[in-house]
Amino acid sequence: MLTRIDHVGIAVPSLSEAIPHYEEAFNLKCVHQETNERQGVREAMLLVHAGETGGSYVQLLEPLREDTPVGKFLAKRGPGIHHIAYGVDNIDAALASLTVAGFELINKTPVHGTSNSRIAFIHPRALGGVLTELVEAAAGH
Repeated sequence: MLTRIDHVGIAVPSLSEAIPHYEEAFNLKCVHQETNERQGVREAMLLVHAGETGGSYVQLLEPLREDTPVGKFLAKRGPGIHHIAYGVDNIDAALASLTVAGFELINKTPVHGTSNSRIAFIHPRALGGVLTELVEAAAGH
């Protein structure tokens, strides 16, 4: 089912401060930025590795407002790892398999993600307290 570790999502108070910090610390390059109103974040993708089945990234997440999931996360826990995301070839099949197996899903159907990907989150209670995202990359990515 899983094809790769797609990204590690890290909550930060400011992309403008965090991006140069991560670029300098790990010699990464910010390859994409966008605002996702539905998720309530501005995000930046920093490429770690470009592979045959897709890339691996550090995803920096800045909340648009305090009442968003990432805004609430920052208020409660401060900056840090928010979630881990795994790539899948077929998110619909992956979600169906997880549903049959009894896993608690936050998203029972995929929603819009970074770069027109299709994503869905698995509840942290289902996987030892880790918020987990599945990512089906858009065609051509």
